[in-house]
Amino acid sequence: MTDLVIRALDENDAHLFDELPDTLGARAYHRLTTWRPDWQRVALRDGTVVARAAWWGGPDDTEPLAVDCFDLIEGEEEAGAELLRSTPWRVGVELNLLPGWRDSPQARAAAEARFTALRAAGYELLVERFIYRWTPECGLPERPGRLDFAPEPDDAVFFDALRRIHSVTLDAHAQRAIGEGGVEKAAQQEIDFFRWCPSPREWWQVARTPEGDLAGIHIPARNPSGPCVGFIGVVPEQRGHGYARDLLAECTHYLAERGAEFIAAATDQGNFPMAAHFAEVGYPVIRERANFQFVE
Repeated sequence: MTDLVIRALDENDAHLFDELPDTLGARAYHRLTTWRPDWQRVALRDGTVVARAAWWGGPDDTEPLAVDCFDLIEGEEEAGAELLRSTPWRVGVELNLLPGWRDSPQARAAAEARFTALRAAGYELLVERFIYRWTPECGLPERPGRLDFAPEPDDAVFFDALRRIHSVTLDAHAQRAIGEGGVEKAAQQEIDFFRWCPSPREWWQVARTPEGDLAGIHIPARNPSGPCVGFIGVVPEQRGHGYARDLLAECTHYLAERGAEFIAAATDQGNFPMAAHFAEVGYPVIRERANFQFVE
């Protein structure tokens, strides 16, 4: 087998990125994604692209936040691993997969080849997620009217709510943050993400019961790719009433009223209550995602 050549791309050879067969449908999924050529790399053997990866971040970020696309030709798992090992960035990988990929022999083989490459490069699976995309054709969900929603200018209110929400959570990313620095770190990471989003701070909302008790929060947001459900959370003492559905319905209306032609969202596959709420509100699963983290 001939030697592998790893190339960082620039504007003159960015076309190489699209020479790899698009087994996982990355082009369709990432049609609204803008990648910087200098954050795209390919691995070539005999001049043929056998693996590729794209790193992603916001327009003002100086370093990428995640690997947003990772592809390889089956049989070139080591090339994919070397492509990742050769870069200076040790960020998480968001591997987007076809819905129900385990039921398709071809899709399963493609996914498992990438899993093998990622593990060889020093990554481990953190969580698998459902990826949703609401459009007006899905219809606006009913607003139950059980909660009162209002903006809240004080970040401390959201920080306290997030600490309470994450004190009992099924979210794998929050659990990882808690393991590293407690619920305070998990709450601060959420605040930092909301602040990073280009959507207005005024969109953040608290939800209260008719008696005035805090039920939860919802964060309608826009990331660089468009409108999204930034966060849905119910405080522990208010759980069991299905309030997450109310929050998700309100978040959907909020973004739709501000012109959203689609709304992206995601939840961990193991978060069965939230996945059920997404289904009930009318959010179809358009992809699945395997989130990998680098192990020091």
